[in-house]
Amino acid sequence: MQLVRLGAAGEERPFVRAGDGTLYDLSGLTSDVDGAFLAADGIARAAAALEAGELPAAGPETASLRVGPPLASPGKVLCIGMNYRRHAEETGAAVPTEPVLFMKAPDVIVGPDDDVLIPRRSTSTDWEVELGVVIGRQARYLDSVDDALACVAGYVVSNDVSEREFQLHRGGQWDKGKNCETFNPLGPALVTADEVPDPQDLGLRTWVNGKKVQDSSTKDMVFTVAQIIHYLSQFMVLRPGDLINTGTPEGVALGQPEPKPYLREGDVVELEIDGLGRQRQTLRQA
Repeated sequence: MQLVRLGAAGEERPFVRAGDGTLYDLSGLTSDVDGAFLAADGIARAAAALEAGELPAAGPETASLRVGPPLASPGKVLCIGMNYRRHAEETGAAVPTEPVLFMKAPDVIVGPDDDVLIPRRSTSTDWEVELGVVIGRQARYLDSVDDALACVAGYVVSNDVSEREFQLHRGGQWDKGKNCETFNPLGPALVTADEVPDPQDLGLRTWVNGKKVQDSSTKDMVFTVAQIIHYLSQFMVLRPGDLINTGTPEGVALGQPEPKPYLREGDVVELEIDGLGRQRQTLRQA
């Protein structure tokens, strides 16, 4: 089962896509796909309503609607840096011994096919395909890594867009290079956890202007999804609707020889993860 949100920015409506691809209107069950919906066992209720034939099929007008981010208003966006071995190697960084954590503001999230804005005075805007993990059950001081995946509502394609000069050469932490507007396209769908039997066996790929630049697997993660959730729960409470970006594999512009092929206005970035769908963004100038 896949949860999607369709409509203009700020006016999205919730839908569920069944296994045969048919789209059903979820607005009779919930006003949105958000933390409150997930906390109230919303995925199970949606699945039961779908199975019982209680959800109306979406009308033909939905075919022309914008695809919005499948998760509304996450409470936290937590990001793990340098979490793929070959990505750490390509950037000359040491493979971390503990997860590297930074955060993004929830308001940088946009739809999977929305334009991405290159910040003013940017010279080094970069792409990062990532497996996004949406929390569906509170995780607080988890006793064991084995308890972690039970807290996952589902998985999503995430692009952790980054401005490398702002991130690495402007002092302080990474936040300045990670929180520019539109810097986290998300979607197209929130694929429920039961549809992803092994989050450590997913292929991730990125193309820039039709050229494949990232082609890897979550098998290369330094810390698994379960380890990340368990680790984070020792420092903060993970709540339903929180999003975790779990890191990017090798193939980003930062890791390429000079002159590094950073993104420019008019470039087109496409990203996909096995079973989770595909994104496509055009770069525009802010």
